[in-house]
Amino acid sequence: MTDEAALRPGAGGQDAGQPAEPIDDDDDDQYLDELEPDLKGLVEYVAKALVDKPEGVKVDEVQDGNTTVYELEVADEDVGKVIGRQGRVVRGVRALVKAAATRKGIRVDLDVV
Repeated sequence: MTDEAALRPGAGGQDAGQPAEPIDDDDDDQYLDELEPDLKGLVEYVAKALVDKPEGVKVDEVQDGNTTVYELEVADEDVGKVIGRQGRVVRGVRALVKAAATRKGIRVDLDVV
């Protein structure tokens, strides 16, 4: 067998023709439960990475019906950095938070105040 053939998956390796091991879904579910996203912490972490004054970052969690609203407060001179040109940065942060919230099965929104 050549070196190139050894690098290709399923090309003469010891797993070729062998049945795959059964997957234990219970272990996966338990592991995923431990990875419960901390959405408020996520918003705070990303915001602190974007601004010049991370000590001015504050995130409040407000319930609005069936939606959790995260209100992000930053120093006045950092508002533009969080919003970005034409709102691109804040749109990206909102998408990230909403994707993490989907995992929890909740609705979220992010407001910059």
